Amino acid sequence: MSVSTAGAARADLVADAALALLAERGMRGLTHRAVDEAAGLPQGSTSNVARTRQALLELAVRRLAEREARVLALDALPDPGQGTGAVVDALALATHRALTGNRDLTLARYELALEATRRPELRAHFDATGARFRDALTALVTGLGSTDPGRHALSLIAWADGLLFSCVAGSFGSHPPGLRELRDSLRELLQGMLDG
Repeated sequence: MSVSTAGAARADLVADAALALLAERGMRGLTHRAVDEAAGLPQGSTSNVARTRQALLELAVRRLAEREARVLALDALPDPGQGTGAVVDALALATHRALTGNRDLTLARYELALEATRRPELRAHFDATGARFRDALTALVTGLGSTDPGRHALSLIAWADGLLFSCVAGSFGSHPPGLRELRDSLRELLQGMLDG
């Protein structure tokens, strides 16, 4: 393993431990020492990767985006030319994966999003990293014939974020929707946008 590969692997280990701590303990539980312990690294290792708290938060945001892109299968989204049904199926499956197997990742995202409201420098990093998701949805709705892609992408993101929050941290935690319900909701949402 080259030095740069080892450094990247160490950075991912630190970031993954930070995300786990954010989900488990919240922002107050995220310290360099706690990350060292959670990652099984010698004391001071996290500081070598991310010297400041800001650097640690930015590292966590970057890793969160990488992991969520895999969960949501952003690189495997269908071509809009395949039709609304294919897009609905892909988005419903991505949302279902986020709901059923990635609760901790979602909790970590909420912690980071809230912290970004208090730290302008983190907000800039958080928004820039999240642009990948917004751009992918904007391209999808554009390809489906949306007359207002920016607004429609925002509506899709708001629907997904609201659903995830309600089912991960809100009052629907014990009754998350199944894949069929997600498909039905997305179909109604997209049809309302595209037919309106």
